[in-house]
Amino acid sequence: MAQISASAPLLVGLVSARPLTRLQRLARFWAARQDSRRALAQLDPHLLRDIGLSAQDAGMESEKPFWRD
Repeated sequence: MAQISASAPLLVGLVSARPLTRLQRLARFWAARQDSRRALAQLDPHLLRDIGLSAQDAGMESEKPFWRD
């Protein structure tokens, strides 16, 4: 399965921001990742085929913890 990472734009600014701001951004990033994985788990098989994923690929991705890339 080809990996497409949309995480790079969300991580911009994590390095240079103040500690609390970094933590807030990281929490938002993790929440967005979790939401995306939940949405992926809800897709019908024909929609998964449209985006080039198998049900197995989608299941493996949606079962990952929010902190794991």
